[in-house]
Amino acid sequence: MGGVLICEKPHAQGHCEYAVYQLDTCYDLPPALINNAATFAPDGEAFYCNPYMSPQGCTMGPVSFDYVHKFNLTAVGWNKYITSFDCHRNQTGTQAGEGE
Repeated sequence: MGGVLICEKPHAQGHCEYAVYQLDTCYDLPPALINNAATFAPDGEAFYCNPYMSPQGCTMGPVSFDYVHKFNLTAVGWNKYITSFDCHRNQTGTQAGEGE
């Protein structure tokens, strides 16, 4: 649990990196993707991630497998802001970010 695909362009295009991250730990984006991530797509397991502008700073809110814009953060203007993120297990049976 905790796999996230991060790419510089929408729809998983351009430079991409995929890794499985420990939950409840803050990570910096890979250097090539800092402030340059238009795809931020968590795997389909019961967890969500909070992308941040700075470590533990402002967040766009929870992003899960069900988040509408996970493959196109340009739609919400966050493709130029993400520098770090953390991921957490869902506390209920629903996915964070549903229907947003």
